[in-house]
Amino acid sequence: MLYERIEEAVFRSRPNRFLAQVVTERGGEVCHVKNTGRCRELLVPDARIWVQRNESAHRKTALDLIAVEKNGRVINMDSQIPNQVAEEWIRAGHLLDGPTVIRREVRYGTSRFDLYLEKGSRRMYVEVKGVTLEEDGIVRFPDAPTERGVKHVEELIACKNDGYEAVILFIIQMKGARYLEPNDRTHAAFGEALRRAEKAGVQVLAADCVVTPASIRADREVEVRL
Repeated sequence: MLYERIEEAVFRSRPNRFLAQVVTERGGEVCHVKNTGRCRELLVPDARIWVQRNESAHRKTALDLIAVEKNGRVINMDSQIPNQVAEEWIRAGHLLDGPTVIRREVRYGTSRFDLYLEKGSRRMYVEVKGVTLEEDGIVRFPDAPTERGVKHVEELIACKNDGYEAVILFIIQMKGARYLEPNDRTHAAFGEALRRAEKAGVQVLAADCVVTPASIRADREVEVRL
């Protein structure tokens, strides 16, 4: 996945979860934050960031926050991109080699899953979660409570019970992760649901990414510790 119109900037503050005050070569500007998670360890004053300029009369801000540097590592913060990254990874031969059907946003029960795959007699639902929270090489999800995430995991269990293959795929939006684990301190219910899902036969997978300020590509599978 490649981005266009990327500019380097400096983060100043985040007055709310949707907006950030940043400094570009044009001076102080307001930027849309494409990640509603807390991101407190990433968005610190004077952090080096990269923004995408999208000037339009239909937008309230001209900038979107795409990536941030943490300890010399570029981390993609775009919460809207993991689905596309996952699809590109699957099309490259991972998870289900050569699927004949790939559809996005497919409804099952009361949920809408990110991807639906078919190959021969195999039918697979995939829910994708982007991960940006990292500490000492350990990445965790979620970084804020997510009742929606719990609901998705429970629906994946229902998919498995109904005879489908079911996968939750964590896209780690950086390199250097040693392993991924559920963030029980932040939302114990999500971790409990994830462990129930794994016992029910839902595949719990994670893949890291090669990230630059203007690109992101899923790379290698990363160990998941439940």
